[in-house]
Amino acid sequence: MRNDKGTLIRPEILSEGISRPVVTPLSPSVVYASDTPDTLDSQYEGRAQGYTYAREGHPNADLLARRIAAMEGVDDGLMLGSGMAAVTAVLLGLCKSGDHVIGGDQLYGRSLRMMREDLPRLGIATSLADPTDPEAFRKALRPETRLILLEVVSNPTLRVADVRGIAAVAKEAGVLLVVDNTFTTPSGIRPFELGADVVLHSVTKLLAGHSDVTLGWVAARDAALQKAMYDFAVTTGMTPSPFDCWLAERGMMTFDLRFERAQATAAALAEALAGMEGVRRVLYPTRADHPDRALAGTLLTGGCNMVSFEIAGGRAQANALTEAARGVAFAPTLGDVGTTLSHPASSSHRGLSEEARAALGITEGFFRVSVGLEEPGALIAEFTRAVAAARAI
Repeated sequence: MRNDKGTLIRPEILSEGISRPVVTPLSPSVVYASDTPDTLDSQYEGRAQGYTYAREGHPNADLLARRIAAMEGVDDGLMLGSGMAAVTAVLLGLCKSGDHVIGGDQLYGRSLRMMREDLPRLGIATSLADPTDPEAFRKALRPETRLILLEVVSNPTLRVADVRGIAAVAKEAGVLLVVDNTFTTPSGIRPFELGADVVLHSVTKLLAGHSDVTLGWVAARDAALQKAMYDFAVTTGMTPSPFDCWLAERGMMTFDLRFERAQATAAALAEALAGMEGVRRVLYPTRADHPDRALAGTLLTGGCNMVSFEIAGGRAQANALTEAARGVAFAPTLGDVGTTLSHPASSSHRGLSEEARAALGITEGFFRVSVGLEEPGALIAEFTRAVAAARAI
């Protein structure tokens, strides 16, 4: 990228020198000028590198996409405006009316809504299956099945998908396997190595890590699939902000350090919660009492930064807990440097009926914790006070 040709309205040009910036420059320009129509043809036909209009791509998005791609073990990827934009680019960019999609039955709430309401409205049939059971996916297959959508660790119930087993089912049937790796990140698992055809992330969460960007990323091994998602995203305007991409790249500089610290604290918090009176159950993938502990041990490198737990009681006790946990933000997000507490029944899964939430094990007393970088003892003390306050109701 260069800026060596002024215009009437912007006659000044950026001076060149023998030094270069240490920090990635922010490139907020929406439009890029070419010298001639032939030059523009060269760009669009792939014979030259360049940019034209930011909805089609821009330098900060491309740099960030390559950085995440390197973590996932592929050459490139596509930045989008949010994690749900990545999910949408997959489901609508790769499927058509008459197709069938199978999803894990414990997907993120908005992904579930898309499976249950939006895809059927567009003529795409859907089914849900237990992600811990490959045979459930085999039984759900139809001749028109196009793809399977999984989360490695489900949100917010923290069940662990049998990615290897389901990948084998998908390969045998000739359907695509799409894996949402937001919770576990490439540091925990690299789904392409296990047979995934497409991998996506909500970069908003752990990868960016500071709750100040909204971004998604998606990549496919097959170039035709990648182009289909790119074309859909460009047509529907799923453009990522250059500033958000710039911020996310900066956040990713510390990702490894943040993830390691948060995992260690999450394991300690899970252990502490399990010993508190009034806590009915604790879910953390590497705990011995987790239903998928054996699978997690073979699939994940380490644990994760997420802990879910359930307290006795209903909404009154839930309100008391959140009010008492003043040192923890009650916010429906994850992956921030600060610990956040969410209540799925009133946030991510509020769109589901009470019966549907109950089938997933999401009650009024169910909470999800995204563990941040606080001192572990201080965080445990905060939850000790909060659980005690709920028990006192």
